[in-house]
Amino acid sequence: MTMSDPIADMLTRIRNGNTAKHDFVDIPASKMKQAVADILVGEGYIKGYKLIEDGLIKTIRVEMKYGKTKSEKVISGIKKISKPGLRVYAGRDELPKVLGGLGTAIISTNKGIITDKEARKQNVGGEVIAFIW
Repeated sequence: MTMSDPIADMLTRIRNGNTAKHDFVDIPASKMKQAVADILVGEGYIKGYKLIEDGLIKTIRVEMKYGKTKSEKVISGIKKISKPGLRVYAGRDELPKVLGGLGTAIISTNKGIITDKEARKQNVGGEVIAFIW
């Protein structure tokens, strides 16, 4: 069965793993998912990730991040914004701020997948993929 929205599947797996307090989550790999994982590592929402190659199948193993105890979650919310049925775009002047700048918006631009803060610095707009806070 093919997935209609692989990025939404990735974010849902991370959200569910965070809620269930798992140490890691396995996600089928793609270049776009790796770019999103790079942003999550850079912003401090996950510890890291590894690319696991098992024959033809590539998997991203995301290492979840918690506070001092597992009950203190680093990710309090994650939401897919642009969906296959309704794409959401933002120009360089109308880039969204998540929780007044406390969260992060992930934007797909012509310069790659970057955060909303980086898109403001580079003065570019694009497709709003997800919010994380």
